[in-house]
Amino acid sequence: MAAVSGSTITEIAPNAGVKLIQVVTPATADDGDTVEVTLSDYGCTNIHGIVGFQEGTTGSVVTTEAPTTSVSAGVLTITIGGSTDNKVRSFLIMAY
Repeated sequence: MAAVSGSTITEIAPNAGVKLIQVVTPATADDGDTVEVTLSDYGCTNIHGIVGFQEGTTGSVVTTEAPTTSVSAGVLTITIGGSTDNKVRSFLIMAY
């Protein structure tokens, strides 16, 4: 289990009542790895929900997967919860 470096984090919907933040990991992300998102960078402190996806074949076959999360001091930690290693993961976070 390791922290994933090189992820991109993008605020998608900045003024929709909640923020929608997209996180995309590099293809080196493994089951059990973690990604941290500083929610205050997007004007948030908590999350309403998260949806996770895994690209089984890069850019082609996409399946859902359930990450686990925790928020401490405004930092969201996402723990990847799939069964395979070395796959691109995408997460959509609804934050406030």
